[in-house]
Amino acid sequence: MAAPPYVPALVLAAGGGRRLGGWPKALIRYRGRPLLEHALAVVRAGGCTDSVAVLGAAADQVRAAADTEDCLLVDNPDWMSGMGSSLRAGLAALPPSADAVLVMLVDTPGVTPAAVARLLAAHRAGADLVAAAYDGRRGHPVLIAARHFAEAAAGAEGDAGARALLAAHAPDVRLVECGDVAVPDDLDTPADLARWTDRQDDGPCAPDVPLVHP
Repeated sequence: MAAPPYVPALVLAAGGGRRLGGWPKALIRYRGRPLLEHALAVVRAGGCTDSVAVLGAAADQVRAAADTEDCLLVDNPDWMSGMGSSLRAGLAALPPSADAVLVMLVDTPGVTPAAVARLLAAHRAGADLVAAAYDGRRGHPVLIAARHFAEAAAGAEGDAGARALLAAHAPDVRLVECGDVAVPDDLDTPADLARWTDRQDDGPCAPDVPLVHP
């Protein structure tokens, strides 16, 4: 029996949270721990045995505050230029044996292990480009097969991340519906934080405690 594809996770966690008042996103606390630690736990539980995290804003504080055992931490000195530079840094740091990568944004606490597992299953079934969908609309996380790494890096500029790659190959992107197991909302503004704090639903992502800067 052939070995399953080797798909590490790449967590993009370098943002400085400018619209949040300068709170580094990796340090925002969710369910009692930094968002980076939460994201690493999610991808691990979803089936990614290895992970790489790209740090930028407050990198030393993130290292001190978050449990990142077994995760390769990569510094992005150009993090202020946007997500694209972090994607490039992360792709360059992946093990050469990676068959694909699961790209996770640190500020999407509503993404669950079940969503991660669905993307990995789609790749095992033959899809080279996979994205979580919410009511049919593309969201995060995304999975990129190794044959697309160079193109993904070349198109990663500013805050675009993998957008150029996915747009160029739109007919080939497998959308995997995850709206029944995950919430796509990211945390960009104080209003976003307030919505998470005030959520009253019984879904898998309802926070136990308010999201606050440590």
